[in-house]
Amino acid sequence: MNQRERQRQGHTEVLRVSSKSKPNTVAGAVAGVIREKGRVEIQTIGAGALNQAIKAIAIARGFLAPSGIDIVCTPSFCDVIIDGQERTAIRLVVEARDRG
Repeated sequence: MNQRERQRQGHTEVLRVSSKSKPNTVAGAVAGVIREKGRVEIQTIGAGALNQAIKAIAIARGFLAPSGIDIVCTPSFCDVIIDGQERTAIRLVVEARDRG
């Protein structure tokens, strides 16, 4: 999977992250979508991909902080079909934190 592979699921942008994804690149994509839409979904399969995604979220938080935007991440499981096989992925929904 490639971090640049984006999908739209409803109104939420979906980024797929692999163990080979570069955290800074993913962080830039996350920050851009958060600024534009306020929410992004990241899908990962495997420990290496999850590690890269978590690092990217931490980096994105730093990118967004000077703009006064803080983010929160909500993890969950989801099933995806890859090459005809059902796999369990981890979905990370990243949203701008409501400062209310």
